[in-house]
Amino acid sequence: MVYTSPDAIDFTLDDCPPLSRPQRVVLTSPDHFDVQYVINPHMSGNIGGVNRAAALQQWKALRAAYSALDIEPLIVDGQSGLPDMVFCANQTLPFHNPMSDTSGVVLSNMHAPERQNEVPHYEQFFRSVDYEVLNLPDGLDTDFEGMGDAIWHPGRFLLWGGYGFRTDRDTYEALSDLLGVRVLALALSDPEFYHLDTCFSVLDENSVLIYPGAFDTDGIAMIEQFFDTVVDAPEGEARHQFACNAHCPDGDHVFIQEGCTVTMKRLREAGFRPVELDTSEFLKSGGSVFCMKQMIW
Repeated sequence: MVYTSPDAIDFTLDDCPPLSRPQRVVLTSPDHFDVQYVINPHMSGNIGGVNRAAALQQWKALRAAYSALDIEPLIVDGQSGLPDMVFCANQTLPFHNPMSDTSGVVLSNMHAPERQNEVPHYEQFFRSVDYEVLNLPDGLDTDFEGMGDAIWHPGRFLLWGGYGFRTDRDTYEALSDLLGVRVLALALSDPEFYHLDTCFSVLDENSVLIYPGAFDTDGIAMIEQFFDTVVDAPEGEARHQFACNAHCPDGDHVFIQEGCTVTMKRLREAGFRPVELDTSEFLKSGGSVFCMKQMIW
């Protein structure tokens, strides 16, 4: 059920059960956001350099953007001593099983020790909204960073999984068994694209935004096999402005870091409506829109 090359694929999208789009968004307040250590290349040189007042205003603008699309924001309070907790895509993988019509969440095994204490706060949150809380199997000594690397295919019970830096390849075997889902696993090799969500942003069932340079030939072939429209972001915008850390919550609007002019032009040509947002303070820590939210059912 885990596929790493196009030659191994023995199914089509029609074989994957339909999956509704999640309609609520989890956001974590940036009260304690800062760059206090270096665990990815983008953080280097930015320790102590966050303008917290500006970060708060940028976060509020993101919250307002979701509200404007009638997507209900649910707020988790950031915690002292956990400056990266604001990037709430990483600590969990929410799921909805379309066969049983039940929702749950798989907790992450964070790669960096600095971030491991974030996970219990999200476990508490998901229990409060009556989600079933699952852990990876006992004895499985692998890293897993939630929806930073594991991303649902829009409209289908099918998971895309990045591996190589923050999530281990073997994790997807466990996730596939745990959830009963097929996984298309993509190898990552560039440390600046350390999560799948830095180079791969699903738009709708047939469309995706990617930075091609982050993938090997097998990865590109699998992406092209399952998406009719593949929008390429140029290297500069992907690498320095996190163009592919965009988020399309409704199959129409694409929340994206401001100034990604070429990427936005290509998105418009593909029929999407880019919405520019300033996440410049969060870029200092290696994250933008997609990192800052978690969609749930």
